[in-house]
Amino acid sequence: MTTLAFDVGHLLAGGMLVLSFLLLYQDRITATLNVFALQAIVLALAVAWQAHAQNAPHLFVTAAVALGVKGFLIPAALHRIVRRLGIHREIEQVIGGGPVMLVGLGIVALSITLVLPRVEGVDPLAREDLAFALSVVLLGLLMMVTRRNAVSQVIGFMSLENGLILAAVGVKGMPLVVELSIAFSVMVAFIIFGIFFFHIRERFDTLDLQDIERFRGESR
Repeated sequence: MTTLAFDVGHLLAGGMLVLSFLLLYQDRITATLNVFALQAIVLALAVAWQAHAQNAPHLFVTAAVALGVKGFLIPAALHRIVRRLGIHREIEQVIGGGPVMLVGLGIVALSITLVLPRVEGVDPLAREDLAFALSVVLLGLLMMVTRRNAVSQVIGFMSLENGLILAAVGVKGMPLVVELSIAFSVMVAFIIFGIFFFHIRERFDTLDLQDIERFRGESR
């Protein structure tokens, strides 16, 4: 593998990791959606570059799906849901932003410690991508458990899935049918989440999970 291929692949995978930290840092829903869209676009570029570096044309399909569905379609639809529900406000967190970022740094260090020593002899770009991908997955999970708003938790879930795609394409790709099934699963999950949001809003007049817990066992 040429130095250029490694450097560009490393840059794109690292960009996804930086954007995962930006997702953790954001405290407004609209800004979170915009950062997620940018992360999906960087993912599409990373997959396209892997397609070029591996000479795997089918990965260009994965890049196109990631760009169209996760980079534009899903963020635009979520923006529309946010506008219709009137939830333009700050996102409450279980713990403060500072401790969350410190935990995130610890997660990245843990990912590097776990991955790099155990994949020696593997293609350097694949090894780096696996470390970055595990970090993105764990940061997405961290976002899900530290946010109280249902929309932001869905964004954390989809960011986690971005990390899984990065890991899969980094190890010489995956079958096209698997890529399409993942994209279809994300679309179905997104539709379910949208219906779920509207039902929660209609029932409780909020998407804040802490407020919803106060209604548990009570009738309106």
